[in-house]
Amino acid sequence: MPEPVLEVRGLTKTFRVRRADAVGREEFVAVDDVSFALAAAGSLAVVGESGSGKSTTARMIVGLERPTSGELVVNGQVWPTARVSQRERRRRGGVVQMVFQDPYQSLDRRQRGRDAVDETLRLHAPTLDRAARKTRVDELFDMVGLDARQTDALPRALSGGQRQRVAIARALAANPHVLILDEAVAALDVSIQAQVLNLLADIRERTGVAYLFISHDLAVVRQLCDSVVVLHRGRVVERGEVGRVLSDPQDDYTRRLISSIPRPGWRPRRRMSSTSDSLAPETFPSASRS
Repeated sequence: MPEPVLEVRGLTKTFRVRRADAVGREEFVAVDDVSFALAAAGSLAVVGESGSGKSTTARMIVGLERPTSGELVVNGQVWPTARVSQRERRRRGGVVQMVFQDPYQSLDRRQRGRDAVDETLRLHAPTLDRAARKTRVDELFDMVGLDARQTDALPRALSGGQRQRVAIARALAANPHVLILDEAVAALDVSIQAQVLNLLADIRERTGVAYLFISHDLAVVRQLCDSVVVLHRGRVVERGEVGRVLSDPQDDYTRRLISSIPRPGWRPRRRMSSTSDSLAPETFPSASRS
């Protein structure tokens, strides 16, 4: 097996939240002793319903949340989980990058795609001069399938799929070893999802970047990932090779998660709402954020 590029060891995140009775606060464990390893050039999915802790786990890896306990090991080096300097965060950004679900929120609406990618190059490839950066920007946009007109446009002039391609190009500009994709295709139409997933598969093959794919969509996971970790209420309940887990799940929660995938001819069952006379669909809970 290839050496892991990323190891998560016993990662835990506890929040102080308001009690249900609104009197005082209590601890809520969002991520509970989560461990996994991502192989170099590999593709690992972290799946679960809304509130399972998958996005919180991703945010801790990139430094947007501070773990309560646990270790992050990247390329064999332990990354401190305490507060880190701006210089250290920038250094880490050259190793691990993240693509978020909504590119219209993650992109600067006043900045052209070309300028966003150039800015990342200036941060993470300071030895490149202007001409070299322009060449690299063109290479990256060619890699994600955008032409000159699209790269010179502001986000509002682009479709959702095109904006996500800009976000992917910007992340790749740092030449990361790991790309975290947090529900990166969840907001896209199905046909556009397929295009972006094919693009991601091609990029992984060309660059050797490893993917950590955060998702609730098991059909997407089957297409893009080699292995999978299933989270339920912040804990790992199952892990293994994608084909094995999806075809022969061992945990009851994984079986329920798989059974919630719509199939041809599927229609939501409808039940009477407990609070009104209106009908509400009865489906397994899932959402695009954790």
